[in-house]
Amino acid sequence: MHGSHSSSPVPIKKARIEIIPLIDIMFFLLASFMLVSLTMINMKGIDVNLPTATSAQPNSKPDFTMVSIDALMDIYFEKDKVARDDVLPRFQDLYAKNKDVRIFIRADKDATYETVIFVLDKARTAGIQKVGLEIRANAQEPGAPAAPGAPAAPGAPAAPGAPAAPAAKPPGSTS
Repeated sequence: MHGSHSSSPVPIKKARIEIIPLIDIMFFLLASFMLVSLTMINMKGIDVNLPTATSAQPNSKPDFTMVSIDALMDIYFEKDKVARDDVLPRFQDLYAKNKDVRIFIRADKDATYETVIFVLDKARTAGIQKVGLEIRANAQEPGAPAAPGAPAAPGAPAAPGAPAAPAAKPPGSTS
């Protein structure tokens, strides 16, 4: 046997990595992640006048339902004003159409806590489990006083009317 150093009659093959199946799997994973990520995006854009089609069907399962409470304690489903007595039937109707319905509650800062809890209670009574509260982020400026009840940043002056922090005791002091 010319060029072989072993005593085996079977020629030794060099191990090689098959790259084509690896590329196929990577493209499949890439396409899968792209499709999944596109379904998770909630498209927000400006209102436009869309063209119509005769074969188009409306989306019967929206991503979420917006429930708003204004400063006058009026309750709105999307943009429809709803009486307090009709809140539970509306939630039950939503739940009957889609057992996986998601609700976002937007309450005015002057709305009462009682009204928000009323809406939450009616959603839970109807069987809806996925409820979120929508808030607006508040950019805290450096040096601005902290929100009431929140601790002040280290080195920042205490908020007006807040109790002063007790002075630090020297080590070894008993009083």
